Amino acid sequence: MSELEILATGPMTTVQDAGRFGHADLGVGRSGAADTASYALANRLVANPVGAAALEATMGGLRVRARGAVTVAVTGAPVPLRVDGRGAAVDSVVHLPDGAVLTMGVPARGLRTYLAVRGGVDVAPVLGSRSTDVLAGLGPAVPAPGDRLPVGPAPAAFPRVDHVATAPVGGPSIGLRVVLGARDDWFTDEAVATLLSREYEVTSRSDRVGARLTGPALERSRGGELPSEGMVPGALQVPPSGEPVLFLADHPVTGGYPVVAVVRSADLPRAAQAVPGTRVRFTL
Repeated sequence: MSELEILATGPMTTVQDAGRFGHADLGVGRSGAADTASYALANRLVANPVGAAALEATMGGLRVRARGAVTVAVTGAPVPLRVDGRGAAVDSVVHLPDGAVLTMGVPARGLRTYLAVRGGVDVAPVLGSRSTDVLAGLGPAVPAPGDRLPVGPAPAAFPRVDHVATAPVGGPSIGLRVVLGARDDWFTDEAVATLLSREYEVTSRSDRVGARLTGPALERSRGGELPSEGMVPGALQVPPSGEPVLFLADHPVTGGYPVVAVVRSADLPRAAQAVPGTRVRFTL
């Protein structure tokens, strides 16, 4: 069986798949790849089945050695990519002979880069998923230098293309579409208008759980607190500071602060690639 030997992880590397579904009643969230579009593209490039586990690297820095020949693809935030010191291309099928070392640099834009290997990262699933949930502490352990991650059997299908053209990932500003609610009535009309007309900025206090934003505070129209209620990816929860928090892949399954709006799921991959300092505008 082939393996990926971890030589370096960069700021953070985790194993992620399509997510852990059907356990919210137990207090277990979905987790899974933060940028679902880039993750799915990496798997398609190497002809993996939907949901195969891959590596998600935050701010690059991942370095792996092939133990046995493997075929990989790197997508998401574009990084300088090298194989045994020679340049390689992202968004492409890359063949690694036994012993070859693949190295990711730091992305010029965007935040999260995905490394899919043909056959998938074959670590043991937990509650039906190989995703690491950093909030709940569920799933495979965070990889560390010296770890060897097994690669599953190659699928019957073969890659159909060597390279794909993709839209730019990341950038200095993004627009995110929202649906108001569930608790927009807890905010003044002026606060809702502010959310939809002013600019916010992603802060350094952001991770897979959520992106903390700084910008105009949203004023409530009533006092008190809500009983805890269910949360979804994309929820814009507003704590007492008035500055919203955008929940991402490892968000809590319940929360007591009111949710003024929810980002459409199709826009969440772009939100997941927003580095600190990215300017954000919300539109209906």
